[in-house]
Amino acid sequence: MSKSKAVVVFSGGQDSTTCLFWAKKRYDEVIAVSFDYGQKHIKELDCAKKICKDHFIEHHILDMSLLNQLAPNSLTRADMEVEKEAKDGELPNSFVEGRNMLFFTFVAIFAKGRGIKDIITGVSQSDFSGYPDCRDIFVKSLNVSLNLAMDYEFIISTPLMWIDKEATWKMAYELGVLDLVKNETLTCYNGIVGDGCGECPSCKLRQKGYDNFIRNNK
Repeated sequence: MSKSKAVVVFSGGQDSTTCLFWAKKRYDEVIAVSFDYGQKHIKELDCAKKICKDHFIEHHILDMSLLNQLAPNSLTRADMEVEKEAKDGELPNSFVEGRNMLFFTFVAIFAKGRGIKDIITGVSQSDFSGYPDCRDIFVKSLNVSLNLAMDYEFIISTPLMWIDKEATWKMAYELGVLDLVKNETLTCYNGIVGDGCGECPSCKLRQKGYDNFIRNNK
């Protein structure tokens, strides 16, 4: 019998780490793929490497430095501070134009080369920073486009799409990796592992979800 295999888009943050262990429960073999795009919080790749090494998961880091040149944003430019709140009617300056579209496309090419059809990503439409490339309609649309472009039947799964951060913490708890996700992942836009800086939008979203999880699951 052939083994079930999946590739996880893995940043080393809360969501993708939760999805990584979600995938490990469901597939015989899981491969993690991360991206170096010149992000200021590049320590997330160190977290990704450590988690994969500690749990014997094959891990690859792909060079996406071109994205830094094409899409100026506060996650890659030292002279841009991360906005604590987006201006009315505008995307936050932490949005990296085309990031998920490119990441999923390159992961799909990587997966097909290894005969793998299942791709796992931690994007969520329920509890996010307003990024359009985290929406369900985008993922489904790109899934169709990738299938047509490569004449291959990819399946992009989004375990977190319809749940908020509180439920994501609960999922990590149920998977037995709550402490790992809390202490060893990097979600902070300012590059601080674990609980982060506490000030950037990502940290606030993460902490709010954790506080709600603890309060409702005592």
